[in-house]
Amino acid sequence: MKDNPLRTSVIGSYPFPSWLEFASAHLDQFGSSEIEEMQDDAVVTALHDQLTAGLDVVTDGEQTRFDFNLSFYGYLTGIELESKSPRLHGPPAHDQRGKHRISGELTAPDGLGAVEEYERLKRLAPEGVTLKASVPGPYTLSGRLLPNDRYPDRMAITEALLPLVRKELEGLVAAGCQEISVDEPSMSCYAYKEDTAKFVDIFNRTVESVYGKTRLCTHLCFGNFKGHAVGLRRIAPMIPAFLDFKADEMHVEMASREFAEIELIAPIAERMDVAVGIVDVKSYYIETPEDISDRVRLCLEHAPADKLVFAPDCGLSQTARWAAKRKLVNMVEGTHAVLRTL
Repeated sequence: MKDNPLRTSVIGSYPFPSWLEFASAHLDQFGSSEIEEMQDDAVVTALHDQLTAGLDVVTDGEQTRFDFNLSFYGYLTGIELESKSPRLHGPPAHDQRGKHRISGELTAPDGLGAVEEYERLKRLAPEGVTLKASVPGPYTLSGRLLPNDRYPDRMAITEALLPLVRKELEGLVAAGCQEISVDEPSMSCYAYKEDTAKFVDIFNRTVESVYGKTRLCTHLCFGNFKGHAVGLRRIAPMIPAFLDFKADEMHVEMASREFAEIELIAPIAERMDVAVGIVDVKSYYIETPEDISDRVRLCLEHAPADKLVFAPDCGLSQTARWAAKRKLVNMVEGTHAVLRTL
């Protein structure tokens, strides 16, 4: 399913450089050509850090998604973007992310922006590098939209978003994207209390037109907004149902959970490649290459080398760049140390 054992990858996001953080809060002070130049420069920066670390698979770091709302939700018609978070003070947590009101039919006449992001990445990346794009799945994307008479519950909203996400995936394949991650962390967060068979059906219908035409991955974690989890941090409720996902690679969060349930990568590896979250993005402890090598060997006790991929637990956007860089360098070095012994 992949061309090398013990592959190293990332989920998608990467920390913004400090200048981009500042500029994204003051976009009204820049012209359109300056913003385009800024976007290119940010992607080049993210690429530089990933390529310097020696990763097998890289992304654009989602650097041009200046704000999650203004990226995917900003492409949707029929919604009114929230003007202010519901809670501004106190400890950072998921309840500081409000929800958008649906005001009409949910459509995305210009797509969701991921194809344009990939085209930029392809233009800026060196030749011969494996590039990955990430798109939120419809269930996860539905989580910040408020039901109404037309869309009475989250599943109805999900069904409306499903063809929009599928069309974006088709656009990425048409653009030549080598690897696509359909991120559905909401499914993993709520697998303990929702119908997992329904989740499988939603995922498979989302990807049905692109499965087999690109390397298709899925990212399942327990939340990382402001570095905090939101769901029950257990993989067991997803198994065995999620093994029926039409995917080539399934990513699971392990490092932040001290590799609890590591044995469950075995059944995943029987169906598809398993990407193990081997770096804790919620901690500022910098895993040493020796730590990484020990964790790789632990994974090899449960899955063969040719079915294993290693990545951080989640996207790195909530981790300071200085730490993210060191974590990636050590992740690759520790993985390669084991690879040389195989």
